[in-house]
Amino acid sequence: MPHVSRRTLLKLATGLPPAFAAPAIWTSRAAAAGKGKTITAVMHSDLRIIDPGFTTAYITRDHGYMVYDTLLGIDASFKVRPQMADWTISDDKLTYTFTLRDGLKWHDGALVTAEDCVASLKRWGAVDGMAQKLAEFTATLEAIGPKTIVLKLKEPYGLVLETIAKPSSYVAFMMPKRLAETPPGKQIAEQIGCGPFKFVAAEFQPGVKAVYEKNADYVPRKEKPDWTSGAKVAKVDRIEWVTMPDAQTAINALQSGEIDFLEQPSIDMLPALEANPDLAVAVLNKFGFQIEGRMNFLYPPFDNVKIRRAALLAMNQKDVLDATVGNPKFYEICGAYFACGTPLASDVGSETLIKGNGMAEAKKALAASGYDGTPVVIMVPGDVQTLKGPPTVAAQLLREAGFNVDAQVTDWQTVVSRRASQKPPKEGGWNMFFTFTGATETMNPIVNNQIVANGKRAWFGWPDDPKLEQMRDAFARASSAEERKKLATDIQKEAYDQVIYIPLGQFRAPSAWRTSLTGVLEGPAPPVFWNVDKTE
Repeated sequence: MPHVSRRTLLKLATGLPPAFAAPAIWTSRAAAAGKGKTITAVMHSDLRIIDPGFTTAYITRDHGYMVYDTLLGIDASFKVRPQMADWTISDDKLTYTFTLRDGLKWHDGALVTAEDCVASLKRWGAVDGMAQKLAEFTATLEAIGPKTIVLKLKEPYGLVLETIAKPSSYVAFMMPKRLAETPPGKQIAEQIGCGPFKFVAAEFQPGVKAVYEKNADYVPRKEKPDWTSGAKVAKVDRIEWVTMPDAQTAINALQSGEIDFLEQPSIDMLPALEANPDLAVAVLNKFGFQIEGRMNFLYPPFDNVKIRRAALLAMNQKDVLDATVGNPKFYEICGAYFACGTPLASDVGSETLIKGNGMAEAKKALAASGYDGTPVVIMVPGDVQTLKGPPTVAAQLLREAGFNVDAQVTDWQTVVSRRASQKPPKEGGWNMFFTFTGATETMNPIVNNQIVANGKRAWFGWPDDPKLEQMRDAFARASSAEERKKLATDIQKEAYDQVIYIPLGQFRAPSAWRTSLTGVLEGPAPPVFWNVDKTE
């Protein structure tokens, strides 16, 4: 591929005009005056979908951590910790009993009950791949009294606690039963949780601003905050997320003090931020993210595995990483489905992807595949810096291989909504989109949602591969590290063979904030705003 600068690629990725600070940003500070200590943040995306059981989008997950709480948490050593509940396990490893701690109230004032939590677990279990695997081992899940939840297994399963404590999309957030009984494909009507902040529905402007206020009734745990476990203390009165899609505008706002926190500044602009003594710059998620390309298995052309393989051969991780991140200090070429640097990492099946030498073979494979020129509809988000590069580069590479590409530019929240559609591409559906996932969410074949291949129950793209599901089931039952390693390698080989998705490397995304903020926490699902204080 001819050399194209990262800045040019990002310009090509969007037909949207540069966006400047929305008027709501400047007026929000005046509106917040007199309402106590306020943190103003620009997140990686605007917020439109606010049901954390409806989408795996990280902005919706981040919203979930503001409003909701979880039965269990996980600390920096990957150890599961009590959060809303403590637990005991029977000697035969078949019965898990969870007991809710005292002081738990929903934001509407009602007490949290075990029935609420059972309903929440069931709604979450209908959409999350790791939870679906747990459900296969589950005999019963029921509330025994107002504070006790009992989970009984058909046979011992070693990932029960890790499944319920998983830190990212989908997260097992707890909500009142009346909301949790909403079908998973329908969004809940209210945002009522029991977390450290309350959602201010009256001030929500989808795509513009979201506001959260301190939950004065929240009773935090006594342990220190550690990833998603421990004390979740709201130290400020109000959090405002404001939308600022133009990178330079966001940088200027942070430097001038108009905003306090910027989740994902452009890496090109980091030197200016690092030189400012009033700002802190750090990577909050040390494990980083895996970039992924996902095809739609339901419709041509990617319902044909030969065509999927041709597309895989055309991909080049370095081009994608250069366009997405630019600075090699923050990225890693990595062919592992289960994250480089982890016990299950392997490069089997990834040779052309990581070497970038498969284009000639891709052209031959596509010519022999029967491809008839069907357009490949690629969804391109034009408003998120880290999501512009991958589809732009992929579109160029696929065209070079001989594909007819229709790159459709929208905003990320439109992509998030549209990718859930199973309609044909001509009726508003899609053929391919790109995203990124926290490396801690890809570390094994059970937690990795994208590797699930159970058809219409799978993650967006809906691959159907019974062989792969049998292999995942064997991994779930494996009793030794050696057996799990072998199975993970075999699963990766099958996933590459069927092109379940295309891993496009790993990267780390720094955040920046004014030094008037203290207590900013690291973790697998940052940023979280509990424990964060602000000096005026």
